[in-house]
Amino acid sequence: MTLPTLEPLSGADAAALRAVHDQFSAALLRQDFDAVAALYAEDAVLLPPQEPAVHGRAAIRKWTAAVPRVTRIVLEVDDLDGRADVAYMRGTFAMTLEPEGAPAVSVVGKYVEVLKKQPDGAWRFAVDIFNSDAP
Repeated sequence: MTLPTLEPLSGADAAALRAVHDQFSAALLRQDFDAVAALYAEDAVLLPPQEPAVHGRAAIRKWTAAVPRVTRIVLEVDDLDGRADVAYMRGTFAMTLEPEGAPAVSVVGKYVEVLKKQPDGAWRFAVDIFNSDAP
């Protein structure tokens, strides 16, 4: 039996995947946590560093809203690939957090994201893991 060959990502899909990062960054900077959460699939899993997994869009929204204010975020994509309705992005991030009543903190690190194309054609995060480069 021969398995079907899945087509590689189209240029339009690659652009749409990168646009998810742009939407994520913009929403996070304006503290629009509903818009951030909407970029995750309903059953998505967020895997933050040194914390338990966060399951589901509503819980991801709550977790994101609890993060100190983000005043700068840069997401670099080092690798992007996929087939049909599943893709991944791997890269680095740099961000500045401003905790209330404390000095700003700069964080650099790396991430891996798995995204799934939804029935409406939109790409949404299914799995998102990130961690800092700091020891």
